[in-house]
Amino acid sequence: MLKDSRVACETMRSKVMTAEEAIAFIKPGTTIGASGFTGSGYPKAVPLALAAKIKEEADSGRTFRVNLWTGASTGPELDGALAEVNGIEFRMPYQSDTHMRDRINRGEAHYFDYHLSHSTPLVKSGAMGPLHTAVIEVTAIKSDGRLVPSSSAGNNQAWLDAAEQVILEVNSWQNADLEGMHDFYTIAPPPNTQPIPIMKADDRIGSPYMTVDPSKVVAVVETHIPDRNAPFSDPGEVEMKIAANLLDFLSHEVKMGRMPENLFPLQSGVGNIANAVLCGLMDSPFENMTSYTEVIQDGMINLLKAGKLRMASATAFSLSPDMAKYINDHMHEFQDKMILRPQDVSNNPEVIRRLGCIAMNSLIETDIYGNVNSTHVMGSRVMNGIGGSGDFARSASISVFMTPSTAKGGAISAIVPQACHVDHGSQDVRVIVTEQGLADLRGLSPKQRAETIIRNCAHPDYRPALLDYYKRARDVSVGQHTPVILDEALSWHSRFVKAGSMRA
Repeated sequence: MLKDSRVACETMRSKVMTAEEAIAFIKPGTTIGASGFTGSGYPKAVPLALAAKIKEEADSGRTFRVNLWTGASTGPELDGALAEVNGIEFRMPYQSDTHMRDRINRGEAHYFDYHLSHSTPLVKSGAMGPLHTAVIEVTAIKSDGRLVPSSSAGNNQAWLDAAEQVILEVNSWQNADLEGMHDFYTIAPPPNTQPIPIMKADDRIGSPYMTVDPSKVVAVVETHIPDRNAPFSDPGEVEMKIAANLLDFLSHEVKMGRMPENLFPLQSGVGNIANAVLCGLMDSPFENMTSYTEVIQDGMINLLKAGKLRMASATAFSLSPDMAKYINDHMHEFQDKMILRPQDVSNNPEVIRRLGCIAMNSLIETDIYGNVNSTHVMGSRVMNGIGGSGDFARSASISVFMTPSTAKGGAISAIVPQACHVDHGSQDVRVIVTEQGLADLRGLSPKQRAETIIRNCAHPDYRPALLDYYKRARDVSVGQHTPVILDEALSWHSRFVKAGSMRA
């Protein structure tokens, strides 16, 4: 045991062992439900030991692979380590690790990309089969066996409930002041589901602790390993223009009386563009804001520090290394300003619709009619996954999708004649923003959408070609509700694959 052990429960203390000893409970072909969400609160020592064991087996000519379920993406000690040794047979519901992505795109691992709020109900239904082992990081174990959650809530309690056996990682790197910051609430499956009693972002409706049947705990591993926290790039000119365009739109909505002066609760996806919007809010006239979202990013911490944001409700942190250190050193100052909830609550469409959230997410491409692809490059190569964007986009009062108008140095247009993969149908997309401008698509027919998107959002290098395609489609399309030239709609993608550029 560590000198300053956080395992206060005598029963659990008797099960403390090394990670190398704990992996003896994990067998080839079984399914692991791990904690973790966007690089926060994922197990580290046990997966690293398991990866070493898998490599040892492979070196001896034996195959050792497992199925991995998590909350969302994790870190290099979990997704990275296991994927690098080809130890993952099946992955769900979201990933962002380079090694994992490459295995999936080479066809060496199966990937079930799924809405984050739906993963818990799916597992509870039994449709995914048995969960053999839950490997969950916690901050501490109380004397009565209750678990102090770590830096993410995710699917943790669902995995603890569903698993046949449990391995706990007690990570003393996590600040002890995380205790009390969580709000665990269990949604009963149909037909016994009840309304979720959240009326505002700062409502607490559950318990700050997780629970586990002590008889299922087979190992407790003590660690002191930091979360993986990826740095954010400083917003560039393009990102700042996107943010300015969106903030102008929000100001207009307030002026028109369609939104209160402190806005509706904010949801912000992960990434530099989303963080640029949050940075822009720092100098905006909006005060007393709230957030009901998936992850708490650097920009939200700064808004909380400045008093512009009153409450941030999420399921996990997603911070830069500098901000992670700051939060770890000042966690006590934020205990009444942040709530971490299970992801089937943080991303629940019922609550999102009730609160009227403003959903702000990034995209890979959109077609001229507003169908959004947020997961696949050139139609077949998965990037990360849909994450929670679908949970929020369909139920939000305003669903915003943001992107630079071009990528790869201008070789790719983010606005295309037809999306090569669709994650969000046009009915779920209300606003599209690029550095070129903003397209408010509410109440517009497909043809009106096309004209608005091309005029306001497309890059000047591609705008003439898009207009030409659209005008010709109006002439030759079999139907005129959503004009399309079937033989040409995906030619831009074909051209890029063959020649390295979408330009004609």
